[in-house]
Amino acid sequence: MAAKPSVPKGTRDFGPIEVSKRNYIIETIKSNFKKYGFQPIETPSFENYETLMGKYGEEGDRLIFKILNSGDYLSKVPEDQYVKRDSNQLIPFISEKALRYDLTVPFARYVVQHQNEIDFPFKRYQIQPVWRADRPQKGRFREFFQCDADVVGSNSLWQEVEFIQLYDDVFSSLGLEGCTIKINNRKILSGIAEIMGAQDKLIDFTVALDKLDKIGKEKVEAEMLSKGIGSQSIEKLTPLFNLSGDFSDKLDQLRKLLSISEIGIQGVNELAFIDGAFEKLNLKSSKLVLDVTLARGLNYYTGAIFEVSAPEGVQLGSIGGGGRYDDLTGIFGLKDLSGIGISFGLDRIYLAIEQLDIFPITVTETTKVLFVNFGQKEAMKAMQAISLMRSNGISSELFPDDKKPNKQLAYADKRNIPYVILLGDEELKAGKYTLKIMKTGEQQTLTIEELIKVLK
Repeated sequence: MAAKPSVPKGTRDFGPIEVSKRNYIIETIKSNFKKYGFQPIETPSFENYETLMGKYGEEGDRLIFKILNSGDYLSKVPEDQYVKRDSNQLIPFISEKALRYDLTVPFARYVVQHQNEIDFPFKRYQIQPVWRADRPQKGRFREFFQCDADVVGSNSLWQEVEFIQLYDDVFSSLGLEGCTIKINNRKILSGIAEIMGAQDKLIDFTVALDKLDKIGKEKVEAEMLSKGIGSQSIEKLTPLFNLSGDFSDKLDQLRKLLSISEIGIQGVNELAFIDGAFEKLNLKSSKLVLDVTLARGLNYYTGAIFEVSAPEGVQLGSIGGGGRYDDLTGIFGLKDLSGIGISFGLDRIYLAIEQLDIFPITVTETTKVLFVNFGQKEAMKAMQAISLMRSNGISSELFPDDKKPNKQLAYADKRNIPYVILLGDEELKAGKYTLKIMKTGEQQTLTIEELIKVLK
């Protein structure tokens, strides 16, 4: 007996209803991207191995899916490497490509490769799948879509302000009111590391701190100790966990804590600019919060960093995130090109809307009208009417087989088709159509012109 087919762990099939709901989210995000002046691009699903490796930190690099070379991929492995049986040492010999881990590094590669065709500042959006060899769990998959917007070629802080507005507009459009947009600045984290005497451990510090909401304070401190950050240094973090008050209050406290750190004060000033802008610019439904423990573990961030939490009552991780990167294109040879970008987590946004039960009913409607099939002659007349209705923008279809009408009505009911049209002998003689509203059972007999007018 053949084994039951399955999909790889961390991947999923999507049925018609799920695809319709996902498309609703994508179209909502895309329409807001366009409204803000972003232009679409697409990049390949896989990149050269060296394009991706070394850009995400040690942990991120481990999660990159490598693609084996075609043909006899072991033929190029030196004998001395082969006998060691060390997979990490073998990878450069057997894999030249890898599935993209995110859309940001491929975007940086795109900018460098096409720099002579681009007008800067360049505002791009990209909605495509990415892959991570992560442990699958609720809201975390190995294959998932990212919906990214980035601007490169400007270091203006107005970009940060605009991205916060974009987050707010998208989540308001989706009905996700009460989202929390958390913001911090990597320069502040650099200043904290400086005060701790752990400047040389900045990456280890931020990677550990980024796990605070997942593993808790004690385990974060234990990880820092294991990375060589001393207990006395860690004690200097305590004031950070006790910051209180609103955005400006926390900035005042940070100014005192970071007074001897030039880069730390620079980060505080950048956040103060953003806070000042939102004294006059109102957010529709989101809250902007300064979270000094927000780190985001990716190495390429250098300035403001963002993370968005779903509304209260939704048990999920972040549904969006991003930040500023001052020299990401520099890794590909194009220096001093500042950029900033944010990402929307499609899969988690889907789960949040599902948990709150706020998908519009119309999202899953595909066919508006089903014509019942009474036989060859009636079906021919129905097809003529269907062509006319489709040309008027009304989604219509004919049940393909002349089964019992009750079975055809049951099919329409299961598919949530709101209207059914009956075209039998009586209707043919009268030159009219009987329209049945499935929800109420109400029926009315109409001409084709009246039918189109009612359904439009």
